[in-house]
Amino acid sequence: MQLSENFNLLDLTDENKTTTTLDWVKAFVLLGLAAYFAYNILTGNLTNYINTRFVWLSYLAVVIFGILGGASIYALIRHDPMVRDSSHTTVSWSMLGLVALPLVLGTLIPSQPLGASAVDGNIDTRVATVNGASAITKDPLTRNVLDWLRVFNQTDSPASFDGQSADLIGFVYREPDFAPDQFMIARFTVACCVADASAIGLPVTWAGAGDIADGEWVQVRGAFQAADFRDTIMPILIADTVDIVEQPEHPYVYP
Repeated sequence: MQLSENFNLLDLTDENKTTTTLDWVKAFVLLGLAAYFAYNILTGNLTNYINTRFVWLSYLAVVIFGILGGASIYALIRHDPMVRDSSHTTVSWSMLGLVALPLVLGTLIPSQPLGASAVDGNIDTRVATVNGASAITKDPLTRNVLDWLRVFNQTDSPASFDGQSADLIGFVYREPDFAPDQFMIARFTVACCVADASAIGLPVTWAGAGDIADGEWVQVRGAFQAADFRDTIMPILIADTVDIVEQPEHPYVYP
């Protein structure tokens, strides 16, 4: 009887040690998540992943993960029996691994926005006309790629934009069947996060197009002229100048 009780006590001790280890790992994962969100906020990398209007959620995540992680460590240091008792442990190693996986991947994989290499061969030249009215009222020289596509969708007459000037920033994208003097000036739209990202673009014609590599960020100034592009008559931006520029602080456009 005494021997049986000793074995039970030993099993309980081993179980408590395992539980305590799991709780320590859980606490550090929570603090790690808080630090990861804080790092992305401070470096500006956060907008590589989400729409700017949801950034406040990341601030909230820093606070929540920090409080949870700090409270867990405080309880462990105080040897709180509720923490050590396995009957109160609701997190398994497998569940903890799933929670930690985004932290590991986010730490190991450098943060970078979607660009030309992320386009899957499908780039939209027509978009929904949501907020189309606000795009029309903008100064044409302040419209971005998304604004122009919305304006184009307001009419069935591509030639009505002939001669209108534009000043656009985007990355260079090409398909194999493009003419040597053609490329698309493109951006990704992000409604919520990169999971719903969609590539959009406008065709550009410029004699020096072959000198610019795919994926380069450029500023294109010129005027539109209706012409055939991949068997569709649409406004083509005839470039006067194309300059290589730095990637914008916010590389996405938001519908």
